[in-house]
Amino acid sequence: MIEKFKVQSSKFKVSIFILLLFTVHCSLFAVVEAKVYIDISSPAFKKLPIAIQEFSGNSGREISDIIRDDLTFTGLFFYVDRTAYIENPSQSFNPKNWTPLGVEAVVKGSVQEGKNLAVTVSLYDVFEGKEIFKKKYAAEREFIRPLSHTIANDIYYTLTGETGIFRSKISFIAEDKDGMGICIMDWDGNRITRLGLKGNIVLPPRWSKDGQKLVYSTERNRQWGIYLLDFISMREKKVFLAKGTNLAGDFLPEGNGFVFSSSKEGTSDLYTLNLKDNQTIKLTSSYSIEVSPAVSPDGNYIAFVSDRGGSPQIYIMRRNGSDVRRLTFEGSYNTSPSWSPNGDRIVFVGRRGKNQIFTIRPDCTELIQLTTDGDNEDPSFSPDGRFITFSSDRNGVKSIYTMTANGESQKRITPKGLKASGPRWSPNLNVVGNK
Repeated sequence: MIEKFKVQSSKFKVSIFILLLFTVHCSLFAVVEAKVYIDISSPAFKKLPIAIQEFSGNSGREISDIIRDDLTFTGLFFYVDRTAYIENPSQSFNPKNWTPLGVEAVVKGSVQEGKNLAVTVSLYDVFEGKEIFKKKYAAEREFIRPLSHTIANDIYYTLTGETGIFRSKISFIAEDKDGMGICIMDWDGNRITRLGLKGNIVLPPRWSKDGQKLVYSTERNRQWGIYLLDFISMREKKVFLAKGTNLAGDFLPEGNGFVFSSSKEGTSDLYTLNLKDNQTIKLTSSYSIEVSPAVSPDGNYIAFVSDRGGSPQIYIMRRNGSDVRRLTFEGSYNTSPSWSPNGDRIVFVGRRGKNQIFTIRPDCTELIQLTTDGDNEDPSFSPDGRFITFSSDRNGVKSIYTMTANGESQKRITPKGLKASGPRWSPNLNVVGNK
């Protein structure tokens, strides 16, 4: 039987609905033929020198600074500081003012403020001396950050031909005097929202492929249950409960079910649950402990953790439970696997004195250690596969960090003093062209 629980706060309901489903209205004034300015698939790409002028209007600086931070975070752009600019923001674009500075792309914009923000943005190609696109965006003032992230996404797409991650979210677990609860935040650590979903112990939630649901495990009233939060209906449902420990894994790509582990028959085995008919299918059956199932992007394989070889190691099997093979052989404790979006790498935790983050290919090659400081856990790829979020206690309190997929630019994104763990990066919650 499925139990349903209404979200406790109507304010929460409204804020989360807007948070996840908010779209920026935009009007397309001009666009030119597609041209890739940065080939991010090339290992030899060079950073694109870009100038982002301060937008006019009271909110202009805030918006242009958010765009700057988004783009420079990617490591694909070299930001030319505004103190070097020759051209005034109010002047018309002139490529002769930018060529001496080595700038290749220029962003200019203006903001009109009334009940809503109306932002007009232009992007220019310095070499060709022409406007690449011009768009007008509109949003309520409280959504200035999603608006700015949307603009950054459009600039990123225009220059790379790839979808940006700037409207994605990260879910995580926060712990305070009131216990453990699920939170979500912008990808950069801003706009943290507590969902009001708590338990004595709460484990990290997993996102559905469309970003409209979270599935997670929590211990309430001395029972481990698996719960689902639907952002559309704003209801929490208990979708699985049995004796023993029941731990949610990834959604299946079709969105109609998920994998999980359960010790309802004694030792922990892996199962799938169909959300339409509430039917379960057992995938493994052994005397070993098997947990942490992670589904490949194509849905054909499941990575998981098993101690069948004597210590916790990562294994891969087909979705139906067949063709099981061991993936990790170095170290005596490896856990928490998570696939990259295109399925070419798996990120996981390996104990080397302390817990560290590693990546490996599904064919057991190219094992790479990404972290060295502190205890590091809970890795998850960004929706474009170029970044990883994880938790670490390297600064004394467990916090959420991000880094590039090769381990560079490690940065804490949750506030100092907030005890946070279990980050999980959402899929992209908007695509280029959404209005």
